[in-house]
Amino acid sequence: MILTENHTMLDPRDMRGLVELARMAEDSGFDAVMVSEQTMLGGDAASGGLMSNPRMYAAIGNQDPMTPWPSSVATLAAVATATSRVRVVAGAIIPVLRHPILLAKDLATIDLLCEGRLVVQPTVSWQRAEYEAHGVPFAERGRILDEHLEAMSRLWAGSPAGFEGRYFSFADVYCEPKAWRPEGPRMWFGGEWMHPALIRRMARFGSGFHPFGAPTADDLAQLAGGLAQVGRDISEIELVGGTRATFASPDAVADVDEAMAAIDDQVAAGYTLFCMKPSQYTDDLREVPAVCRRMVDYCARLDG
Repeated sequence: MILTENHTMLDPRDMRGLVELARMAEDSGFDAVMVSEQTMLGGDAASGGLMSNPRMYAAIGNQDPMTPWPSSVATLAAVATATSRVRVVAGAIIPVLRHPILLAKDLATIDLLCEGRLVVQPTVSWQRAEYEAHGVPFAERGRILDEHLEAMSRLWAGSPAGFEGRYFSFADVYCEPKAWRPEGPRMWFGGEWMHPALIRRMARFGSGFHPFGAPTADDLAQLAGGLAQVGRDISEIELVGGTRATFASPDAVADVDEAMAAIDDQVAAGYTLFCMKPSQYTDDLREVPAVCRRMVDYCARLDG
């Protein structure tokens, strides 16, 4: 269940309601809950035009600048303590806008709060105004992310830790307490298309592939080839898909059964986990548990 972007159903200031959504997901049998991120929105947030229905997924240039994006770190910490079984996913978190020592400490703390249930999906995101506001060079964001990933892995592995790079340098750093596992939280990677940097990050750090959109068979073959070069097999990678909501009008919610039909082909292609956003299927918070159980039952029939 995606917890953010549900403001058509839940007051955006109701953070306790967001946490309650996570509990609903857990009680319904969901595997994971996800929090996405924008640290801020600028004038380019709607550069591509607003989404035709506010229940659609937030994407590049389709957002009202007033779209609420609560702090992912604070929200994940609250969800970690309010749940006991579901994985807690820091989806689309933007490491480049933070220092690696700070983010490594925040993520390790959340991972301890949920006893190893944290999954982190690092991204460079897309919004130039966000980078300009933070004083981070937009054109260098991919190279900065690569340094960030390596620096955090060292901080989680042991103390004292050191790193020497173009963007970050530190020595004799004791960053305690460590994450639940010595290698740090599990990591997913994704994006809108397959490219060499994504494959390299997957091969080095990835345990899951969560694309935005539908990758082709050739995309997955490229990923499999990149993993094979470092002695890994794509079968060990969790493939994350999702439901495909369609809206009859700007004010309509999507049909649950129609959206779930997209899961069948994804299962056949090897996908095992499927994202959904509850506000796409109901405007009534009280109906969310029933929608969740319907989806869990559907997936159980496919699995059994």
